[in-house]
Amino acid sequence: MSESSALEAASSFAELNLSPEIQRALDDMGYQTPTPIQKQAVPLVLAGRDLMAQAQTGTGKTAAFALPLLQKMLPFANTSTSPARHPVRALVLAPTRELAIQVHESIVAYGKHIPLRSTVVYGGVALGAQTPQLRAGVEVLVATPGRLLDHAGSRMLSLSQVEYLVLDEADRMLDMGFLPDLKRILDLLPKNRQTLLFSATFDDNITRLAQSFLRDPLKVEVARRNTAAETVEQLVHKAREEDKVDALIRVVTAREISQAIVFTRTKLTADRLGRQLQRRGLEVAIIHGDKAQSERLLALEGFKQGKTRLLVATDIAARGIDIVELPCVVNYELPYSPEDYVHRIGRTGRAGAEGMAVSLVAPDEERLLAAIEKFINRPLVPTPLPEVAPPAAPVWTAPVAVQAAGPAASQRGRRHEPVCALLMPPVQSQEAPRPE
Repeated sequence: MSESSALEAASSFAELNLSPEIQRALDDMGYQTPTPIQKQAVPLVLAGRDLMAQAQTGTGKTAAFALPLLQKMLPFANTSTSPARHPVRALVLAPTRELAIQVHESIVAYGKHIPLRSTVVYGGVALGAQTPQLRAGVEVLVATPGRLLDHAGSRMLSLSQVEYLVLDEADRMLDMGFLPDLKRILDLLPKNRQTLLFSATFDDNITRLAQSFLRDPLKVEVARRNTAAETVEQLVHKAREEDKVDALIRVVTAREISQAIVFTRTKLTADRLGRQLQRRGLEVAIIHGDKAQSERLLALEGFKQGKTRLLVATDIAARGIDIVELPCVVNYELPYSPEDYVHRIGRTGRAGAEGMAVSLVAPDEERLLAAIEKFINRPLVPTPLPEVAPPAAPVWTAPVAVQAAGPAASQRGRRHEPVCALLMPPVQSQEAPRPE
């Protein structure tokens, strides 16, 4: 936009004129150069404008709204113990628990040197477990729409002093049917507020939403609409449905993928695939909407710490999960919605890093692939599955040593075959014949 193009020259966070407290937190985190969406959005938010902001997933949208909002709330920061001194001033709405948790963690990190209180509320846990922090007062509240209405209905929460509203991943909220909840929430908020709408994709529904909720909004688009990051290599392999497990293991093995999120369309498929991969000797965690919140958090934490190699997930993990330098995502099944494809592959190639997105396409998924190609405006040409190198031939040892070790020892090395051995036929040994 012409109103924001002049702001793109900012080459460091220091040039965005953030407070010393916020700048110190950014320095602690090693942040030096703002991303394009941050360069454009931060000054506009600081200027008090309503905003529609679109950028590729993984480009720093959370900081683009969190940093200026924390800056604007600095005058209200205090250490008082009175709940009345800590009313909700900024409300961030997110479509899923995972995204809400991640946004809250980022806000805590950016504001760690500022005496502002924040918390996050979402479904899947007891309502009462979240009320003590709300009673104590918080200036920044991150919430999923349904759980926010639960707390508002129980009168544990007042939204009458909200000055800033953020709709994060607004397109997903519409897809999930949250529009009626959003309208109910807006009725609880003051009319005089600043509203920010952030999303990785825009369509006509988002535009209509913005026209009804925002006041004369500025529009920021830092990349071509509905695209994935250019740093993500997108690969397509054709595979029959019954061959997909072998194809997945072949991709992971041949490309030496250290970690990947593997996406399925349904919870049933996620459970079945996870069990199949576990039986094949891979470290796998499973996450979907039927898992308890504690199970989901445990699976995510283990994956982030590198304890599991593959995270099999439904589209619940397509947004709001930020794994540092995740090398790969795999579409075990293509999503029905092309927008979800963009969000899935956006889990890799984040913040300028390189990534890989592999899609296994069965014959009955050809129409889904065509819809994705049309949406992202680029062809995805299928390529053959990668070749798996055969295991190296064992080194021949002297017969005397083998006899000394005994037959049990000669079998020990065969108990744990490499994953590639599950896919390759036995390799004929090239070793010399035993002497008579």
